Amino acid sequence: MKKNLFLIGLCAVVITGFTKDNSFFFKESKQARYNLHEANAIHTVSKSVVPFEILYTPAADNLYIGFKEAIAFKESRGNYKKINTLGYLGKYQFGKSTLNRIRIYDTYSFLNDPKLQEEAFYKLCSLNKWILIRDIKRSVGREINGVEITESGILAAAHLAGAGNVKKYLRSNGELNSADAYGTDVQLYMKRFAGYDTSFIKPEKNARI
Repeated sequence: MKKNLFLIGLCAVVITGFTKDNSFFFKESKQARYNLHEANAIHTVSKSVVPFEILYTPAADNLYIGFKEAIAFKESRGNYKKINTLGYLGKYQFGKSTLNRIRIYDTYSFLNDPKLQEEAFYKLCSLNKWILIRDIKRSVGREINGVEITESGILAAAHLAGAGNVKKYLRSNGELNSADAYGTDVQLYMKRFAGYDTSFIKPEKNARI
């Protein structure tokens, strides 16, 4: 009888250890970030099982959340703390001048704040959408060099090369095709990120954090 009670007690401790934060077995609490596409938002849940690292999984939908995660995967494999060889920062690989434009000046804090990075990406998309709104209306549905022009492709290309270079590409019918320092050009992003529903992004003239 005593042996049975001991076994029952031991099982209870083990189960509790695997299901509660700050439990008997796992003292260090971890967090996982995941995307909930229906709400176009990021939610944080607490986990206690070690090791449990922060995971960044590209969403499979074609809404805003899928759009941004696809770009993030291409830019940094979803790594909020990545700094590339040219000094571009974070999950979406922002340049310092771009961050300054949306009033972010502390790059250390930026790298360590996933929420701020997500807000910055949305704000930049909002600003680019406002800058390119006429070109979006004129160009969506056209085909340039065999690539169908979509709003999401335009916004992705603006993230890569800036809204001004996207204007040049569209208005020159693809003849002025700017590329970044690694050789990735506007047309590639137009094609790679075409077809997402980016209506969630609202154009904003003075998009700032």
